[in-house]
This record gives sequence, C-alpha cells and structure tokens, in this order.
Amino acid sequence: MPRNDDIQHSILIVSNSEKFNALIKAALPDGTFFLLDHRKSAATARQCIQERFYDIVIINSPLPDEIGYEFAMDVTDMCSATVMMVVPAAAYDDVTEHIASGGIIAIAKPFREGNLRKTVKLVFALQDRVYQLKREVEAARDKLEETRTVDKAKFMLMEEKGMTEAEAHKYVIKQAMDNGLSKRRIAEMIIDDLEG
Repeated sequence: MPRNDDIQHSILIVSNSEKFNALIKAALPDGTFFLLDHRKSAATARQCIQERFYDIVIINSPLPDEIGYEFAMDVTDMCSATVMMVVPAAAYDDVTEHIASGGIIAIAKPFREGNLRKTVKLVFALQDRVYQLKREVEAARDKLEETRTVDKAKFMLMEEKGMTEAEAHKYVIKQAMDNGLSKRRIAEMIIDDLEG
C-alpha cells in the first residue's frame, strides 16, 4: 500500500481568475501532483474531464458561463474526483445546500490563506483515502476471483479425478509451489486441461 506522500495527483482548476489560480498553486503541497491544468469555464472544463482523468477538481465560483455548482455535481457524476468549490460568502449557504449531497467540499471567499491551505490539505487527504480504498477493493476483488478459480479447479479435480476436497486443495498448492506459479494460474491451467 503506498504511503500518502507517494501518491501523485492530477488536478484541474476551473477559474476565470489568474490571481485565484496562483493562490491555489501556492497552497498545493509540494511534490503531490504530476498534472495541473486550468480552464476558465464550466463548458471547457467538462470537455477536458471527458478527455483526461483528474482526481482533484477545484472550482472558483462563479464561472463565466454558470455559477458552478451544476458543474461541480456533474464532475461527481462523471468521475471519482474529489471536488472543492470556492464560493462568495454571500452565496455560501445557498450553494452548500445544492452540493452537499455530492460530497463536495465548499469554502467561502474571501478567505485567509491559512484556511485555503487547510482546505486544500483536506481535499488531498480525502482523495488519498479514496485511492487507498480503491486499491483495497481491487485487492479484495482479485482475491475473490482467485478463490473462485481455485474452487472451480478443485471441484473439477474431485469430479474428474476422484480426489477428495483436501486432496484437490493439496494438489493445487503443490503444483503452484513446484512450478513457481500462483494458485490462480495453476487453477486456470487445471480448468483448461480438464475442460479441453
């Protein structure tokens, strides 16, 4: 499992303000991203997300073509990115009402730089956790598939070769050790052989 500081992020900043872009870039933890793109509108950002994967999207509301909360919700539907939305203080409660169900993090502006850094750090921590959970799910899925494959091979050995379950299990493990292959690969070979 990678440590959090080993994870490199792809970030999309959607903002019509160069000053905001510079503030966000300054708030990003060093060495935590490999890709940093900027788009000025929701329309160009939507197109960008369809063409490339981003795991963090930061939106500076309002955008030239919409307030931005519709876009923020679209992002959560389109990909697994962690989304942060910066909104004017006067609209904060209203916008938060719309985006809370999407798990979108909101911060009101104007803000102190320290608050921005803390929020950006939270966004990175959340995305790191999402990444780690995905890895755990993939590992569990692989383990389950291995178990299914091995069980199928053992069942076929019992049916075709008259082995007991214990004998079939021992046979799969011994073949894996003798051939330097995984139990799953040996099971696949047994299935291919007995089905063929």
